[in-house]
Amino acid sequence: ISFLGGLACNEGVNWLIKHVIREPRPCEEAHSAVTTKYGMPSSHSQFMWFFSVYSFLFLYLRMHQTNNARFLDLLWRHVLSICLVTVALLVSYSRVYLLYHTWSQVLYGGVAGSIMAIAWFAFTQEILTPLFPRIAAWPISEFFLIRDTSLIPNILWFEYTVTRAEAR
Repeated sequence: ISFLGGLACNEGVNWLIKHVIREPRPCEEAHSAVTTKYGMPSSHSQFMWFFSVYSFLFLYLRMHQTNNARFLDLLWRHVLSICLVTVALLVSYSRVYLLYHTWSQVLYGGVAGSIMAIAWFAFTQEILTPLFPRIAAWPISEFFLIRDTSLIPNILWFEYTVTRAEAR
């Protein structure tokens, strides 16, 4: 839920920057189906870099290794991080290749998305995470089965072991 809030804030910042700078797209006439006429910064680039940088921070700073497979744990984190950065680079490149944006629009989108990801991760870790136990105890949270998993070091490993134990 917190990550979704960060994505929404990131999109809001993108909309605000677009309407303050008002830099047009490089080939407006070539893409008549595009609903926004402003291209600075690229929202696709900003979204992908937010997603990639936030995921990277989550993988390396939030998730902790808890089982004995230290090598495999680090390997999958490195592989996933490389894949995330590769996808962000490909999406950024595609925006210029398809003539939706200039290189500067894509670059500024990537920088804005990265800064937003770092800021949102810090905000989540330092301000929101201490509030999660109280929020999870609210009646509405219990009704929707919302639970606080912030104190579980590796949620994937926890879910795996609990599911295996329950299935026996």
